Amino acid sequence: MSARDLTVLISVIMVVAMLIIPLPTWLISILILLNISLALMVLLTSMNMKEPLEFSIFPSLLLLLTLFRLGLNVSTTRSILTHGDAGGVVHTFGTFVVGGNIIVGMVVFLILIIIQFIVITKGSERVSEVAARFTLDAMPGKQMSIDADLNAGMISEVEARERREKVGREADFYGSMDGASKFVKGDAIAGIIIVLINLIFGMVIGVMQQDMAFAEAASHFSLLTVGDGIVSQVPALLISTATGIVVTRAASNGNLGADITEQLFRFPVMLYVTAGTIFLLGLFTPISDLLTVPIAGLLAFGGYMISKTPEADQQELQDIEEEIESDEMKSPESVVNLLSVDPIEFEFGYGLIPLADANQGGDLLDRVVMIRRQLAIEMGLVIPVVRIRDNIQLNPNEYRLKIKGNEMARGELLLDHYLAMSPGIEDDSIEGIDTVEPSFGLPAKWISEEMKEHAEMMGYTVVDPPSVVSTHITEVIKSNAHELLGRQETKQLIDHLRESAPILVEEVTPNPLTVGEVQKVLAKLLKEKVSIRNLPVIFETLADYGRLSTDTDLLTEYVRQNLARQITNGLAVSNESLKVITLSGKVEKLIADAVQQTEHGNYLSLDPNDSQTILESMAAKLEELALMEQTPVVLCSPAVRMYVRQLTERYFPQVPIVSYNELESNVEVQSIGVVNVE
Repeated sequence: MSARDLTVLISVIMVVAMLIIPLPTWLISILILLNISLALMVLLTSMNMKEPLEFSIFPSLLLLLTLFRLGLNVSTTRSILTHGDAGGVVHTFGTFVVGGNIIVGMVVFLILIIIQFIVITKGSERVSEVAARFTLDAMPGKQMSIDADLNAGMISEVEARERREKVGREADFYGSMDGASKFVKGDAIAGIIIVLINLIFGMVIGVMQQDMAFAEAASHFSLLTVGDGIVSQVPALLISTATGIVVTRAASNGNLGADITEQLFRFPVMLYVTAGTIFLLGLFTPISDLLTVPIAGLLAFGGYMISKTPEADQQELQDIEEEIESDEMKSPESVVNLLSVDPIEFEFGYGLIPLADANQGGDLLDRVVMIRRQLAIEMGLVIPVVRIRDNIQLNPNEYRLKIKGNEMARGELLLDHYLAMSPGIEDDSIEGIDTVEPSFGLPAKWISEEMKEHAEMMGYTVVDPPSVVSTHITEVIKSNAHELLGRQETKQLIDHLRESAPILVEEVTPNPLTVGEVQKVLAKLLKEKVSIRNLPVIFETLADYGRLSTDTDLLTEYVRQNLARQITNGLAVSNESLKVITLSGKVEKLIADAVQQTEHGNYLSLDPNDSQTILESMAAKLEELALMEQTPVVLCSPAVRMYVRQLTERYFPQVPIVSYNELESNVEVQSIGVVNVE
């Protein structure tokens, strides 16, 4: 046991011993001064803390100090009634502090009791009770907020654990303070009773046992009683005040002194108003000007000095910031910070600032939030935060979208126009600036607001600029979602699944599949616009086939087959047959024979002439489908599906390639073209 722990234990034992063992008067005086010192230390500590949990030991300390003070009361009462003396400190408080006047002393004591019992103790008890109740009621909401931040990836496991512990400690603290405030109330009541005991029994003992006259006994014991009462109530009042400060502390960034000076004197003009009021009070009332004028002048001077302080502080803060920036530019870390790349960046010219400025009616930030929510539902991927900034190097009406530092799309907007897309038949009466719709590459026109209603009547699809850019952002992110899914993002998805299906996750990772291998499977699905939101089904498949093979291409094919219903629903139109282009047996055999097997996986090694022929034939069939306004879908056997995808993804990235096993049996399939080779 350390010396510090041993000292605390001995102190508690001595406090208990004070209740039983008589103490000499010189020791009582020392302990009284120690009691006042401890009470003052507690008060100053409570004023300098920033939040209640910084003084979490206060409820227990309050109990020990109350016990110590009651022990002193017992010792002084024993000494007063036994020897008619309680030491120099009590005698000094009874003579010097109250001027030796018993009536004045009793009045001062009663005032202290009223202040402590009715004002401070009563208020502290009520605040403690309410704070404890509201803290306990708010606990579930705080815990849910922490869980939501953890699930969203805003905080780590360690931070979440620390915040949960803090919430629990706050509840325990306010609950303890609710009980500890009762000690203060009981101490005040005990002080009144002890004073009455000292006064009444002291006079009885003085007259009956010490042969004093009644007047002499009343004067002597009243003086000691008042001195003892005041010397006991002063530290009690300090402790009660500290209790009130602790339980009434609200959220702040500084201690009580800093908060008072910062908030009370925040408006220097109010000091001028106060100074004027005091000056007028001396001018129009009998109060002497010698009292009011100096006070008014002091208040006015204080207001002047405080009004000058922010300017000096602002200049000093600016100098410090410039010095810090200069030091950072010289430090090696400043170069390291330049290496970070934002996952998604949206840059625009100065002419498009109203698009993002909420003060000018721009709602781009809100639209980006909705895009992230929409893609989370559609793709099952948490899209990183989109960094939005203006760029003077771009043309005024130009914007561009970057993913991991690489430009993925660029477009131009006219904020005072609308984008009108033709229904297929051009109308010469629609006047505007010819352009191309950025998301799907359709021919369009920028038309004025006066032309908008006419264009809608002619069947044109008319879209406002914010909708144009938000659609463009959505389509670009969907097309490149696989690049946004890294190992860290995959780990977050796995951790989220672990909360609801821990056994399933344990069967997949880290054995037999690593996080990197799971990430490759999910990225391949996203690359072909297959949602990974149904993560339990994906992991069920990986658990079944992961022990048989770690080839991510093969595992992706197994996953796609188990997601057949999802893929089918994404392709088929209700109440209509699914129109597809199929591959002839010759083409499928040609592709199957060209598959090369290596230690690092299988790849397609097709003769260039055969590749050219297959692609030209497929392009012709897709063009026929486009003329028929049909959504192109290529259907092939499961054995060659991923190799057909490898062959066509560079030339027809938007065309879905599906196998027979990826379609539900109840879907009617109609082949309207066959890819063949001569």
